[in-house]
Amino acid sequence: MDWPQIRFLGQLPEQGHVLLDCSHDPWLTLLAYLVATAGSLAALTIVEHLDRVQRRGMRLAWGAIGGLCLAGGIWSMHFLGMLAFRAPLVIHYEPAPTLLSLLVALAAALLALYCMAQRDAGLGRRLLAAVIIGLGIAAMHYSGMAAMRSAAQSFYHGGLFALSILIAIGASLAAQLLAHLRRNREARQRHWLKYSAALVMGAAITAMHFTAMAALRLVVAPGEILELQGAGNSLQLGLGVAGVTLLIVALSLLAAWADRKLDDKERDLQRVNHLLAQLDQAKASLEQVAHFDPLTELLNRRGFTRVFAATLEEHAVTGRALAVMFLDLDHFKRINDTLGHAAGDELLRILAQRIRGALRERDLIARFGGDEFCVVVSLDSSAEPRTLAQRLADQLKEPVELNGRRIVMTTSIGISLYPRDGGNTEELLRHADLALYQSKGSGRNVVHFFNPHLKQKASLELQLEEDLRQALQDDGGLALFYQPIIDLRSGSLSKLEALVRWHHPQHGLLTPERFIAIAEANGFIDLLDDWVLRRACEDLRILSERGYARLKVAVNCSALNLANDQLPGRIAQALQSSRCPAHSLELEVTESALLSNVNRAIGLLEDIRALGASLSIDDFGTGYSSLAYLRRLPLDTLKIDRSFIHDLATSDQDREIVHAIIAMAHALHLQVVAEGVESAEQLDFLQERGCDQVQGYLFSKPLPLDEVVALFPPHHRPLERVGMRF
Repeated sequence: MDWPQIRFLGQLPEQGHVLLDCSHDPWLTLLAYLVATAGSLAALTIVEHLDRVQRRGMRLAWGAIGGLCLAGGIWSMHFLGMLAFRAPLVIHYEPAPTLLSLLVALAAALLALYCMAQRDAGLGRRLLAAVIIGLGIAAMHYSGMAAMRSAAQSFYHGGLFALSILIAIGASLAAQLLAHLRRNREARQRHWLKYSAALVMGAAITAMHFTAMAALRLVVAPGEILELQGAGNSLQLGLGVAGVTLLIVALSLLAAWADRKLDDKERDLQRVNHLLAQLDQAKASLEQVAHFDPLTELLNRRGFTRVFAATLEEHAVTGRALAVMFLDLDHFKRINDTLGHAAGDELLRILAQRIRGALRERDLIARFGGDEFCVVVSLDSSAEPRTLAQRLADQLKEPVELNGRRIVMTTSIGISLYPRDGGNTEELLRHADLALYQSKGSGRNVVHFFNPHLKQKASLELQLEEDLRQALQDDGGLALFYQPIIDLRSGSLSKLEALVRWHHPQHGLLTPERFIAIAEANGFIDLLDDWVLRRACEDLRILSERGYARLKVAVNCSALNLANDQLPGRIAQALQSSRCPAHSLELEVTESALLSNVNRAIGLLEDIRALGASLSIDDFGTGYSSLAYLRRLPLDTLKIDRSFIHDLATSDQDREIVHAIIAMAHALHLQVVAEGVESAEQLDFLQERGCDQVQGYLFSKPLPLDEVVALFPPHHRPLERVGMRF
């Protein structure tokens, strides 16, 4: 086989003739361009598909298919371009160089596809790749041209030869840049860029071929007989080659489209699996949040109820007993108030670990919020609940080092037992809570078991709460009784202490001790105090109209209301609406209520005093009596608690205490009232010691207003009735 060399026009023989009447078939030329464009489109589509393929083996397979499509497009374009060439002599092609040109085209196409698939290649690397690919395409073309066999010799125009190589390099660089540019655009823009890039690449490849053909010059020896090359079956052959090439390209595109759809489905499935995994993870997180306490990592109320229900079902089958324990830390609020909530949280974590450490692995423990915990334990003996409760209490009493201080906490515990105290979760929890309430009411730091009496008491208090709310709403059933307060100097009626009573339809007449605590615990003590205040002011106006112009009425104020900034305004409103003079009203506050917040109480009392009302401290001596705060309070009257009066006749100690209180009050310029006076001996002692006023059953028990008026008419001197001098 003869491998001719590439010769340029400067090497023309002296006796040769240059053939100038060569041409190209326009239809085959157009068909060549379409084939080049189709191959480019297939290559770009497969490059786009490679971005989605993750497996290395599939990437290599699709890279090979893309290379074959591009090589087939380039080589078929070259073959069609050669078939379109018309020269006045017979031309045929040798198989070996033709096959070599196909292999060169395949190598160049594979390299081009590899370069286009790179994401992070710089411009320098792309330019080098473009030079190599362009030279490969040029080598394919000129090796294919070398396969031509005819009576003429082939020579090339140097400038056009170089231009064809530059076009091949430029086409390679453009293909890489267009492939890279498409990755950074939206889907619709990528779609149009792909088709535009295929048209540009097809035009560049075709332009390279026909530029190289334009550089070709055929020279024949003198005397050579020339004859016009017939079209023959060139068109049919070209159409066949183009058809086969386009079919291969179309099948490749179809395969790429089908594989892309499969990849999309696989990615969708992966995304769905990923979303399902995320959903499971989110569900587990929500389960953790929904059923566990984030601070102590114990079960919360919701999670505990679910687990407890399953535990109870198991014990119902086996017939085994269990205990439900409510634990409430005593005075935990003081930790938050003094050391801060962060220290309180740390203390809760430490105590939760101690509770967990005192239990068995199978026992349940939960934090219900705040400082309240619940424990459920299976029982092996009847003595086990008390033993375990004592062990828990002892564990919690161990000192805790917190912020440089040693903290000792106690706990109140309430216990209900299954099946004795209930057969379901709700009953057992409610009964354990009632037992806990009993423990806290018994002084705290104790253990109480549930008994039916607690349930009856709770049920009764709930009913009383509902009835009391209704009584306040309807203004029915409540009444004011008054107990006289007698002035020991004048012997006349000085004041009336207003005491609320409740005519309950089932339980009869109830005293304040029976329902005041219910109103305080359930948040409507302010409504009850307002009712008493309004009714007392209205009765004061009635008394004034009946001749008791100088009489005062003393009204008790709840400890909770004493912390309410709106109290002075409510008193002013009650006085205004009843047209009652403010100096006729005296507000009684207990010593313990004042001590809860002395600084705040002073401000409120000064505002009330500014209205013109008098102020009295009730039950003096039962709290932490202190001159330090007593002298700061804007008071008018001090009332000695009845507990000191009861044994005056027999107790020297009580007599000394009462005498000291009277002397101290007078030193502070306060009036003194002694409560609970029931005998003449008590009255004699108080009068001798200079007590200002007295009240008690010696004169009258609390009575409705009409009975008080009937018993103590205006200008009546009650001391005369008991035979006392005044």
